[in-house]
Amino acid sequence: MTHKLFYILPVLALLASCKGEPQKQAAAVKTKPAEDNTITLSPEQYRNAALQVGQPEQRTISATLRVNGVVDVPPANMHTISFPMGGYIRSINLLPGMQLRKGQVMATIEDQGFVQLQQDYLTAKSKLNFDRADFERQQLLSQTESNSQRTLQQATATYESQKVLLKALGEKLRLIGINPDKLSEGTLSRTVAVYAPVSGYISKVNVNQGKYVAPTDVLFELIDPSELHINLRVFENDAQNLKPGQVVTCALNNKPDQKFRTRVAYVAHNLDDDRAVAVHCHLEKPVAGLLAGNFVSGEIELNDQVVSAVPDGGLVSWQGKRYVFTTNDRKSFTLVPVATGASAAGFTALQAAVPGNELVTHNAYVLLTMLKNKSED
Repeated sequence: MTHKLFYILPVLALLASCKGEPQKQAAAVKTKPAEDNTITLSPEQYRNAALQVGQPEQRTISATLRVNGVVDVPPANMHTISFPMGGYIRSINLLPGMQLRKGQVMATIEDQGFVQLQQDYLTAKSKLNFDRADFERQQLLSQTESNSQRTLQQATATYESQKVLLKALGEKLRLIGINPDKLSEGTLSRTVAVYAPVSGYISKVNVNQGKYVAPTDVLFELIDPSELHINLRVFENDAQNLKPGQVVTCALNNKPDQKFRTRVAYVAHNLDDDRAVAVHCHLEKPVAGLLAGNFVSGEIELNDQVVSAVPDGGLVSWQGKRYVFTTNDRKSFTLVPVATGASAAGFTALQAAVPGNELVTHNAYVLLTMLKNKSED
């Protein structure tokens, strides 16, 4: 029995040592990140590094929001040209990009329906003259009781109906660009002109010579560039900071050095499929060279805010993240990740409090270099 006890004791001791070893290794792994992010300097190293240590400062920083968008045209300045009646294109000389003046002829259309409409108007006009004369005659006869009241009523109804008919036919003529006041037997025409409703540039031509077009067909599209605006997209997390009147500094993507100012006019109250809102901005003054569809980048100036900020010399970047060094004794310095906000005048806002009594405010990159060299060793 005694011999068995001596054999068991060494085995138990070995098992106990094996069990304790992983715990020590785990503890070592657990403390390693803290050691890798901390560096201790001697007094001489501290002096040579020329570090400056202090507290974050309260600074007024105008936050900016970087966004992208396009040069756009409001719906009121995009004109789709159709024609109220069907017909054949008899003349056209337009190409996309051509500039037109308001009232300039865009095309001519021919159809027998135009002749019929003009004929109906002139016939109705002639009959109205007859009906007016008959109405006036019946009025005179009724005063002398030479006719019946029914005859007067019938003449009145006929006259009023003819006035309505002539008015309706006149409006139809105006719709196709014919002035009924100047229409006569000698001015009847089987062709009518399509006129530019505004000055602008042709963006689309959908017809050609000889093509038959219906009232529902789109003949041309015309852009009036006098009211170009900037349409930006802002994601929902930032949309709550926007309001009309904020200044937006923009630049074309192909001309990043040519800045121009706009102001937020409207902010959409709905999200698109990408969880972004549309921000409509107006130009402060006309900008040469802008074309509808140009891609732009912009910086929206948000409201001034008093924030906790650190000098830019106290921030370092490593593997896509930003850090500061904190210290409690000005000997040991710990690398701490931080979330940053807007920057201005050499300071950058911190979005959350940083642990530690003080932080490095100057030459933080020297510490980062020393820390990484230590990690490699």
